[in-house]
Amino acid sequence: MNFREILEPIAKVFQSLGIPEPIVHWGHPAMMAIVLFVMGSFVGYAGWRGRLATDEEEAIANFSNHRKLAPFMTLFIFLGATGGIFSLVMQGQDIMNSPHFWTGSILLALLAANIFISLTKFGGNKSALRTAHAYIGSVALAVMLVHAILGFNLGLAI
Repeated sequence: MNFREILEPIAKVFQSLGIPEPIVHWGHPAMMAIVLFVMGSFVGYAGWRGRLATDEEEAIANFSNHRKLAPFMTLFIFLGATGGIFSLVMQGQDIMNSPHFWTGSILLALLAANIFISLTKFGGNKSALRTAHAYIGSVALAVMLVHAILGFNLGLAI
């Protein structure tokens, strides 16, 4: 049994709800654009502002904002990936042959790495792990941009 065959019964439940085709087709991209561009840019901005701030209070405020929003952004991205996969299944599209799927998978792996780093409290507040976290997050933001472009192209092609 392949990945698609596992997901089709669940997708049929969603299809039975009578969700309008434009929502099935463009709902995932619209919602994820908000998550990626609004939340993602804010999370990255706050993290880097915290790192680069010379004023300790400003650094603390920015890190606090980063810590508050980053988990929600990450949760929404993981949930959005699930929604995107189901959207493809509902539209009868191949899942794993899309570059959009693979950039999404890379993004999820980068976010998982950053989750792990932050859950270890940066290995006991090690500077190298804080730096790795910042750069992995920045790469994730760049992958998000490429992912969004590929997704928009995919949406136009379907």
